[in-house]
Amino acid sequence: MKLLLAPMEGLLDHTLRDMLTRLGGVDLCVSEFIRVTNTVLPRRAFIRVAPELLNNSRTPAGVPVRVQLLGSDPICLADNAAALAELNPYGIDLNFGCPAKTVNQHRGGAVLLDEPELVGQIVAAVRRAVPAHIPVSAKMRLGYNDDSRAEDCAQAIEAAGASDLVVHARTKAHGYRPPAYWDRIADLRQHVRLPMVANGEIWTVADALRCREVTGCERLMIGRGMVADPGLALAIARHDAAVGKVLGGTAGAVAAAGSLAPGQSVAWSQIVGLMRLFWVGISQRVAPRHRAGRLKQWLNYMRRVYPEAQQAFDQLRLVHDAKHIETWLSQQSNASAP
Repeated sequence: MKLLLAPMEGLLDHTLRDMLTRLGGVDLCVSEFIRVTNTVLPRRAFIRVAPELLNNSRTPAGVPVRVQLLGSDPICLADNAAALAELNPYGIDLNFGCPAKTVNQHRGGAVLLDEPELVGQIVAAVRRAVPAHIPVSAKMRLGYNDDSRAEDCAQAIEAAGASDLVVHARTKAHGYRPPAYWDRIADLRQHVRLPMVANGEIWTVADALRCREVTGCERLMIGRGMVADPGLALAIARHDAAVGKVLGGTAGAVAAAGSLAPGQSVAWSQIVGLMRLFWVGISQRVAPRHRAGRLKQWLNYMRRVYPEAQQAFDQLRLVHDAKHIETWLSQQSNASAP
């Protein structure tokens, strides 16, 4: 199984990508979207969102990063893709899935799924503008208000020459409410041969295994599940490796596979270490008054898995002072030390 780290606008930026890929298990990342309107963006605009471009398009841990573009004008998107290609990204991804109201009102993201012809034109224009060695992929939801045109969109993306397609198994109208309709991804796979990646409601190893079984996809994209449980990709990779050893007859592999229960995938002490590095990263570019909010965003997700994160969130909920957070992180680090 191959695992992709999803983009999450406003949260899963390059600093958090760095943290989550340090633990292992992630094969590929996709950046948050870069909004394209009516001009060719300067080099710094691409690097601001994906500074990994300065590191051979890889995170510090060596995981490759595709850079995502969002817009509705095929020509402008193609021109920006050509400019981005000069920075030699690992790939370029096109966003047809963002459900944000402001984005959709400006004719971006999931709203385009009502126009499969335009979706195909965008992918085709970008594919023509980018050197053949750079993959052009796409991410879509099942639709905007309903999923009646999902097959049309997937077929348009395939016909336009995309290398692969990520499908978030909900419509815009569904938002992020459970469940994810994995069976619809299986339906789409009957209509296109394009390599497909399943996305949506993967929180545990068991979820990943069920998603693979239902969709038939050997590649999964995980977003909120990885933010909540930073070791999730590693746990999934270890499970697959253990199962492979079982099938190969290696002694002891059954016990290894059986020990990977849903829940915490790495120790809280490792999480504390990552939070300290995360704080250093955001301190380099985020104003002091906003830094505490960024850390609390992450803690808010992790309290789904870690009781310690719940305790930390309760302690810091009303704290906005950066120095107070730094003191707290030092205390946590000392408490977690062996």
